[in-house]
Amino acid sequence: MDSQQDHYKPHLFAKIIEKLGKSDDLVHTPMQVSEEKAQVLFLKSVINVTELQQLVIKPFFEMKSEEGFLQYIRSLPNQIEFTDETSLLVNMTKGMLLINVRQHYILLDIKKVNTDIVQLNSLEPSIHGPQYGFSESLETNINLLRHRYSEPSLVVEVSELKDRAKSSFAIIYDDETVDKNVLTLLKKRLNEIENPLIQSSADLENYLNQRKATLFPTTLLTERPDRMIYNLTAGKIIVIVDGSPQATIVPAVFFDFMVSMDDHYHNFWASLLTKFLRYAGLFTCILLPSIYVAIISFNPDVIRTELALTVAGSRIGVPYPSYIEVLFMLIFIELLTEASIRLPKAVSATATTVGGLILGTAVVEAALASNIMIIVVSLVAISTFVIPINEMSFSVRSTRFLLLLYTTFFGLAGVIVGFIGIIIFLANKESFGTPYLAVYWKNRTKELKVNGK
Repeated sequence: MDSQQDHYKPHLFAKIIEKLGKSDDLVHTPMQVSEEKAQVLFLKSVINVTELQQLVIKPFFEMKSEEGFLQYIRSLPNQIEFTDETSLLVNMTKGMLLINVRQHYILLDIKKVNTDIVQLNSLEPSIHGPQYGFSESLETNINLLRHRYSEPSLVVEVSELKDRAKSSFAIIYDDETVDKNVLTLLKKRLNEIENPLIQSSADLENYLNQRKATLFPTTLLTERPDRMIYNLTAGKIIVIVDGSPQATIVPAVFFDFMVSMDDHYHNFWASLLTKFLRYAGLFTCILLPSIYVAIISFNPDVIRTELALTVAGSRIGVPYPSYIEVLFMLIFIELLTEASIRLPKAVSATATTVGGLILGTAVVEAALASNIMIIVVSLVAISTFVIPINEMSFSVRSTRFLLLLYTTFFGLAGVIVGFIGIIIFLANKESFGTPYLAVYWKNRTKELKVNGK
């Protein structure tokens, strides 16, 4: 910027340039036709240059007066209000354009977005439901929800987090069905978050729960727009963070994590069967390792003599107690699961095959685990994957280790006492004031307002 341009630099422009001037992508462009003048200031790396040319630069040279150009700019719908210099600076780093005409300053939103591609559902696949989820652009995600839920009572409140990234987030709810107490509590918790950096909805979720060490999640993270719409109808609240393809649903009770969206697309009997299998898998995943240890080490008399002899025969040569055998195999399965998640898709299938088949066979042949143990661990691993929401799946995987610890000390009584303890813990837990074991948020008729009464 030469000295002649500096001479015409408005006061606010000079202050912004002083703050952002170290960045090479800051552009200050004076425009002049005869006696008509205007100036624009922007960061070219975050500005949509095509929109800048079409909405601002070209009209300026076609207008006959500064007053006409000022009225034109003020009529554009993408103006942003700014109250102080700090908010102005933050908005400019997000892709806003500052225009000066006469003594007036106007801030226009013409940011360049490269993350608005809608992604396929990868964490919650469905057979009959929608296959596409969200993008990483907040505006695109709100657009997707608006298209799917065209109720005038739908409220979208966009705000900013207090972290250094100044991430935008949206609180979305149906004003007619939302629980006002939950909404107030959610806003209070959002205002209290002081973490220096929050980059995604999953990150935000940890601070909304307030107890990072909690075992069971009290908010639900999802990438499916249809799940969000269903929960909006039920009076729940959606929180979406800009830059994240997932959204957080609050409040969330235990049974929300056991619902697959396919339950709503199948017929009654198919849906009932899949729900039954899902809960059977849940109990298998939690209880089977502990029951195996309790029966083998403490109470073999509760099963038929032939079965007890078969199990005992399979353990011939295994050099340690059953609880060590179970713990060893559960850790092995956890390592295998983590490896399959972290590895690239091209090699994860090979890794799980090698781990599951070859190492499993080798462990049995080396008498480090019994054949029955391999069957038990395989059943547990398969059962883990029938839980539709990953957060609950991780919680259940942790819970079975606690139950195994109880069983190691107290046998079958430990299984019963430990399981009752888990139920009591969940019964005393709340999600934004809602009991965690509440069967329904509202009954289904009220949720969908079928009768409107």
